[in-house]
Amino acid sequence: MVSLFDILGPTMVGPSSSHTAGACRLGLMARAILDGTPERAVMRLHGSFAATGEGHGTHRAMVGGLIGLAPDDLRLRNAYEEAERAGLTWEFHEVELGEEAHPNTAILEVERGGERAVVRGASVGGGRIRVTEVDGFAVELEGNYHTLVILAHDEPGTIAAITGLLAGHRVNLATMRVDRTGRNKDAMMTIEADDPIPDAVFAAIRTFPWLRWARRVEKIS
Repeated sequence: MVSLFDILGPTMVGPSSSHTAGACRLGLMARAILDGTPERAVMRLHGSFAATGEGHGTHRAMVGGLIGLAPDDLRLRNAYEEAERAGLTWEFHEVELGEEAHPNTAILEVERGGERAVVRGASVGGGRIRVTEVDGFAVELEGNYHTLVILAHDEPGTIAAITGLLAGHRVNLATMRVDRTGRNKDAMMTIEADDPIPDAVFAAIRTFPWLRWARRVEKIS
C-alpha cells in the first residue's frame, strides 16, 4: 500500500526527496557510524544517483548530512561552504554496482582521527533510506529507530551480555541482526530500540573485553 508520505515526501530542502532528503540521511548515518563529522569523505554513486546527482542536489545534500545538517535545514543550499568551515574535504566518483543494486545507491568512505567507516546504502523513495552494509558486514538499517552498532570478537556470551544489559534497563528492542566473518572471528551486531539507548548501558558495553567498537545512532528525523 502506498502511503501519503510516499506521495508527498518529507519536509526537506528540495528538489527531490530521493536525491536530496535521502542523500542527506545517508550522510547523517555515515557520520553517526563514524561517531562524528569526518575529516575526509569519498562518496561513490551508482545509477541515477551518479547520473543526476549534481543537478538534483545529491552531492550537496550528502555533504550536508556528513556535517550534521538535517534534510530540512536551509543551510543545505550552502553545504559546501559549511563543510569547508567544518574542516571536511570530500570527493565524488561514479561506480557501477550491477543491476541488482538499487539505482540510488551510494558507498560512503569516511575518516576521522584515524578512524574509518565504509557505509553502503540507498535512497529508496520519499526521503527514506536503507543501509545494507557497514565495513563489509551485512546490516539492515533505515534510521527509524534508536540504534546500537557493535563490532566485537565473536565468542560465546556476547549477545546474551548485551541483550541482558538492555533488558535490565527496560530497553524495548525492535530488531536485532548479527553478521560475522566466521566462527571466533569478528561479528557485527545491530540493535534497534524504541527508546534512546541509556548512557549507562552504552558505557557498560564499552567496557566489555571482546568489544572492537560501539556506536549509538540516534533516530534520524
